[in-house]
Amino acid sequence: MLEELQINSKVCIIGAGCSGFTTAKRLKDFGIAYDHFEMSDNIGGNWYHKNPNGKSACYQSLHIDTSKFRLAFEDYAVPDDWPDFPHHSQLFQYFNDYVDHFGLRETITFNTAVEDARRDADGLWQVRLSSGETRSYGALVVANGHHWDAKTPHEYGDNFTGIQMHSHDYDSPFEPHDVRGKNILVVGVGNSAMDIASEVSQRPMAKKCFVSARRGVWVLPKYLNGEPADKAVMPSWMPPAIGRWLGQRVIEKAIGNPEKYGLPKPDHDVLTAHPSVSGEFLTRLGCGDVHVKPGVDRLDGDAVIFADGSREPIDMIIWATGYRISFPFLQQNELAVASNKFPLYRRMVKPGWRNLFFMGLAQPLPTLVNLAEQQSKFVANVLAGKYQMPEDEVMQSQIEADEKLYLGHYYNSERHTIQIDFGRYVSDLKKELRGHWTA
Repeated sequence: MLEELQINSKVCIIGAGCSGFTTAKRLKDFGIAYDHFEMSDNIGGNWYHKNPNGKSACYQSLHIDTSKFRLAFEDYAVPDDWPDFPHHSQLFQYFNDYVDHFGLRETITFNTAVEDARRDADGLWQVRLSSGETRSYGALVVANGHHWDAKTPHEYGDNFTGIQMHSHDYDSPFEPHDVRGKNILVVGVGNSAMDIASEVSQRPMAKKCFVSARRGVWVLPKYLNGEPADKAVMPSWMPPAIGRWLGQRVIEKAIGNPEKYGLPKPDHDVLTAHPSVSGEFLTRLGCGDVHVKPGVDRLDGDAVIFADGSREPIDMIIWATGYRISFPFLQQNELAVASNKFPLYRRMVKPGWRNLFFMGLAQPLPTLVNLAEQQSKFVANVLAGKYQMPEDEVMQSQIEADEKLYLGHYYNSERHTIQIDFGRYVSDLKKELRGHWTA
């Protein structure tokens, strides 16, 4: 019954970020009918600066950490005059140009949120919109992103008298709060933490900038040997362990010992954590603009006490502590997310829910742009009846094998629940669809 619904019924797409609109493009290519809903007034999702829906984490100075050589759509080249690492405004314009080039904008219903989506006894998706209307669909595509539901810790006490905000709300050293002349603490050592700390720590800005690191971290460079580092890619046929070993040797030689910059000694090897990439952070450490502290122990009025017992007066805390994976419109218990763990077949399908597809719900290298584009080929082939997914038991076995392959070498953390190796992932998708593959 569900296979027939997938092939013959209209599809609902939730979200018009890059995962949503590249899926729409593929369905349009296959002649598959769909409705596409976006809660904001334009496409772009996280890359729409000051998105009125409040879901964008894009700040004024943001440049993407992936080079232009790795983020382009296959059938729509990036502009020739782009720098190696484009500004968010350039990427946003590129997305808009893509949508207009392929005639997708007129198929998107803007300013319309999906408030509830649930599958009924017949396998149809009943989708309630913010307009009050409810529509029925044979398949549902979820592309609402996973960098919008900010995770702010509350276990350190509630008596801090200064300003607190999540990095999701940071826009510049002046908005939403002026950092000039203040003691700033950035909690975390991910990409956003390093970007923000590098910006606010420069002497015309913060009085003093601290970064709280619970554990050591390897900071990957943006360039190696004069070229964007992500241009060097191991072939998909190479065993992952060998590829990691080679990459580790290159990176360790390029950046040296993190302890020499004042960072804690990493308790893991290079490439066994989601990479923190920065061309500036280590320089700011070397210049004495950023001061590294251990994990936070507790908040103490106008100060913060750290795990080593030290106490620093702090005026503002910026929590760069990541995001929760959440789907507020999916209320059926079987679709609940616990500790950011949401195992999926090929990072798209939950066994037993064969007409529900999650797009871009992974941490790949290079970017979600390329990931969603490859995933859209799989989804379109399934919905067009050109490929039938295996039985649920086989899907579950493959999920377990993939999680061991992709996650086994990472240390245990909510940050590492949806990692994939992009080259291997795409190769596996193509192998699965071989004989049915339509590019």
